[in-house]
Amino acid sequence: MKLNVKAFALAGGILWGASMFILTWWVMMFMGNTGDPTIVGKMYYLGYSVSPVGSVIGAIYGFFDAGIGCAVFALIYNKLAK
Repeated sequence: MKLNVKAFALAGGILWGASMFILTWWVMMFMGNTGDPTIVGKMYYLGYSVSPVGSVIGAIYGFFDAGIGCAVFALIYNKLAK
């Protein structure tokens, strides 16, 4: 069985982009800037911060990051599944 590369990349990108957006708003609402579990996001995504604008930046970076990663994974999987 082969994976549909476009569908897999789109699903992964949407999932990770939405996760970054929701995580940022969760931290802003319940933790403030004191307990910041998004420090990893700040290391990898330039311009990302725990703010409303940062949530959009994180969602965009997350969409493309996971989309490319999932596309590469699906391509490798399809090559090895032959």
